[in-house]
Amino acid sequence: MNYFSFYKDGKALYCLILTAVLFTFSSAFAVNSSRHFNFIFQQNQIKGTVTDGSVPLPGVAIGVKGTGNNYSITDYNGQYIINAGANDTLIVSFMGFKTKNVPINRSTKVDITLQYDTTTLQEVRVNAGYYSVKESDRTGSIARITSKDIENQPVANILGTMQGRMAGVNIFQDTGMPGGGFSIQIRGQNSIRNDANNPLYIIDGVPYSSQSVGSTYTSTNMPSQNSPLNSINPSDIESIEVLKDADATSIYGSRGANGVVLITTKKGKSGKTSFTAQYDYGLGKVTRFKDVLSTPDYLAMRREAFANDGVVNYPASAYDVNGIWDQSRNTDWQKELIGGTSQYTNVQASLAGGSQQTQFMLSGNYHRETTVFPGSFDYVKAGSHLSLNHESLDKRFRLAFSVLYSAQFSTLPSSDLSQTAAKLAPNAPPLYDSLGNLNWENNTFDNPIAFFEGKTKGDTYDLIVNAMLSYELGAGFSLSSSFGYTSLNQLQLNLQPSTIFNPSYGLGSELSSVFTNNMNRNSWIAEPQLKWKKNYRKAALEALAGTTFQQQQGSNLVTYAVGFANNHLLENPASASTTTIMSSDENLYRYNSIFARFNFNWTGKYIVNLTCRRDGSSRFGPGRQFADFGAAAAAWVFSEEEVVKENLGFLSFGKLRASYGTSGSDQIGDYQYLDTYSSSGYNYQGISGIQPSRLFNPYFGWEVNKKLEVAIETGFFEDRLFLTVAWFRNRSSNQLVGIPLPGTTGFQSIQSNLDAVVQNKGLEFTLRTVNIKNSAFSWTTNFNLTNTQNELLSYPGLEASTYKNRYVVGEPLNIQKVYHYMGIDPIKGIYLFEDVNGDGAISAAIDKQTIKNLNPKFYGGLQNTIRFGNLEFDFLFQFVKQENFNENSGNAMPGTMNNQPSGVLAHWLNPGDEGPYQGYSNSNGTRSLANTRLSQSDAAISDASYIRLKNISLSYKLPQEWTKKMTCRLSIQGQNVLTFTNYRGIDPEFKITGYLPPLRIYTTSIQINF
Repeated sequence: MNYFSFYKDGKALYCLILTAVLFTFSSAFAVNSSRHFNFIFQQNQIKGTVTDGSVPLPGVAIGVKGTGNNYSITDYNGQYIINAGANDTLIVSFMGFKTKNVPINRSTKVDITLQYDTTTLQEVRVNAGYYSVKESDRTGSIARITSKDIENQPVANILGTMQGRMAGVNIFQDTGMPGGGFSIQIRGQNSIRNDANNPLYIIDGVPYSSQSVGSTYTSTNMPSQNSPLNSINPSDIESIEVLKDADATSIYGSRGANGVVLITTKKGKSGKTSFTAQYDYGLGKVTRFKDVLSTPDYLAMRREAFANDGVVNYPASAYDVNGIWDQSRNTDWQKELIGGTSQYTNVQASLAGGSQQTQFMLSGNYHRETTVFPGSFDYVKAGSHLSLNHESLDKRFRLAFSVLYSAQFSTLPSSDLSQTAAKLAPNAPPLYDSLGNLNWENNTFDNPIAFFEGKTKGDTYDLIVNAMLSYELGAGFSLSSSFGYTSLNQLQLNLQPSTIFNPSYGLGSELSSVFTNNMNRNSWIAEPQLKWKKNYRKAALEALAGTTFQQQQGSNLVTYAVGFANNHLLENPASASTTTIMSSDENLYRYNSIFARFNFNWTGKYIVNLTCRRDGSSRFGPGRQFADFGAAAAAWVFSEEEVVKENLGFLSFGKLRASYGTSGSDQIGDYQYLDTYSSSGYNYQGISGIQPSRLFNPYFGWEVNKKLEVAIETGFFEDRLFLTVAWFRNRSSNQLVGIPLPGTTGFQSIQSNLDAVVQNKGLEFTLRTVNIKNSAFSWTTNFNLTNTQNELLSYPGLEASTYKNRYVVGEPLNIQKVYHYMGIDPIKGIYLFEDVNGDGAISAAIDKQTIKNLNPKFYGGLQNTIRFGNLEFDFLFQFVKQENFNENSGNAMPGTMNNQPSGVLAHWLNPGDEGPYQGYSNSNGTRSLANTRLSQSDAAISDASYIRLKNISLSYKLPQEWTKKMTCRLSIQGQNVLTFTNYRGIDPEFKITGYLPPLRIYTTSIQINF
């Protein structure tokens, strides 16, 4: 049987039809045939630039009215090229702007200015992890920032870009040391264990371990080990979404109890291939120093202390007052040791473009920071990012592929001298002698800078790969699968050469030592999914089902080597005379789950969202490995009701939403339920022995977090004023902790589930206002405020546990039980504290009953963005209401050979004086004990609230007529610019004192694009 094919046999038919059409034209028509032929068939190439009145807009869709397949996308310069007839009309559309019809009117160059349309912001799709959802249809609580917020900040860790910008997300910096990390809490502390409150990080669909990188043996210059997120280049990020409530997190099951942070990298866009390059250079300094005594006041304190102790002849070791050190010398050691200027260099370049079917982006970056310490130290990060997206011509098959690779190299001091700088006597000798060598001042001076001879060196390599394949099956079904792989390797050395010691000790390289941490961690994940979408008249249905297969494997080896032929061989482990293995660990974690989602949307007014997940984890014993989690959420868009539209014209959007559900946590580490053994470190007949290290617990199960939220979202005056208020309550139970055991068992504790309940509840406010918006000038404001209350609701057997002096039922987890400071004995000049039980003695176990809450009462941020023509000005204020440890915490007794805060000048001197500081002393035991108790009392904790000008950015885009086909933007940026606080200490943000505070950084930047 013969079949006729229009593709093969139809070519002749096409020719016949075309010939017939040509011959049907009359002779009259043929007189002007040339003109009419051009009018009908000729297409002109139309070029132009699309802006918002001042700045080019990339990614704008431009089509020709009346055609379905003729369209173009603007490039990074906002430029486009499209073929159209001389009298055609262009249809220009872009999210967040009003769609515009632009007649060509026989022009070949058509520049277009779009007007903002605030109401379409509800159409923005938000990443919710396994699916995306329009803002107007969102039933869960999701906070979001974009690359626009990120690019204005000179920070190396992406958590730093989120500070003060998201309600319910509390982030604080651990240290100002380059490569240092940040800590994050999403809606409070859920777990009693401090190391079990990290959120789940997802980078382009791939789970990324939140476990810190490094070892306590090698990361001695920081309060915590290295942050894994240091590997991610902020310039590669397109958006960051934080999932907070049950509706948003339950689909992640056991991994979502502490919230989920979704990180999406930049992708290529169709259009002309463009090249973008940016260079940043900046300087950083410590934001502020502690106010300490100058030499005259310091020496007066020392002499008075000896007089109070009845000492007439100063001891031989009191070099500061006995005449050995120059008593006219006055050095601000904070300026000498931590007052230097760090340099900040950042280079970023990217190439992006593609067709309608295939888009690509390739970028590379280089980042280098030095320190404020004396000496040559730096932290270097380099990386690359590749993104490839493809869509078939029939739009049924899609491929998304991304690779992130980074390498970090650090050479930093092994010690942080911030605390030493504040305590060193102001008349201590200079650091170097006249020949430029370390000064030991005839063996009377322990030169602090000698510690900088010791270094922490680290090499870290990180790889993240993701591939997403999807295919439209038809009838609303689509099949997809995500594949991910991560690999992280670190070699970190803590080098302690013999040069850190005073040469007079005669210690050579036989005492030089090095701690080595060699860590490897890799993981893979596969997540096949089936999705279904269907519209039935006024109802829109969506369903999702999938499964997860995940594995993480790691190893960690820490060694200690000592005894080298010379200090140049410290990095060669074979040169050590003795090598000791401090720890050697290997672990394997496997995770498997199934998950589902169903969404019902009736005319965009009534929305129901259901999610569920069944998880299996290798971290629990037989019978306890699987658990079920789920959530239900509903939303009512009441602004779509006719009665609202007719009577509340000023209300452009209104939505009520609520959610309840459960998520879990298995953040307890591997093999915790098993009987385990470790090396004893002792040899018997040449064989190293082992010893039991953990007891088996078959009932070891999941931690569960039950989350409830109710929220209202309202937009007024076409969403020029948009307010969101959310109330939430999270209750975490079945706490995974170590339960103490009697000593007769041979073990201190057993890992188990404790029937304790921790609650976090609070309110979140988010306000966005469009104050002024036109083509020449715009001013927008974003404000967020969070009030969170943490409480230990129950803890059975608390009074009989080892935690009885740490926690109190009805109080937050982050409390300190301290002495109550009562002032000074006016006769003896010694601190007084409350004797709680009235037994005439002060003891820690009984009299530390005053409770101080160190959680913030509220926190938030205020951001303003002002644009005038090509000039843009952006600034962010971050604020926190809290209490924190002050200068009395850990402070040496006034009168000893340690510099003091200037406040100690107000001290007891004669009977009847009120202080507030007690009389000086160098060696009095009673005063020393009282000073120790002061550092453990409520006098050492005070208001540490602050308002900080966190970020400021001023940028200017050079006029297009100057740069022709290239765009150029110049900017100045500042981080941690100003801090307003009454806090008595170096910085109010820190949770752990004695480390370098955040730096004030100013950078200049130039960005070109063509």
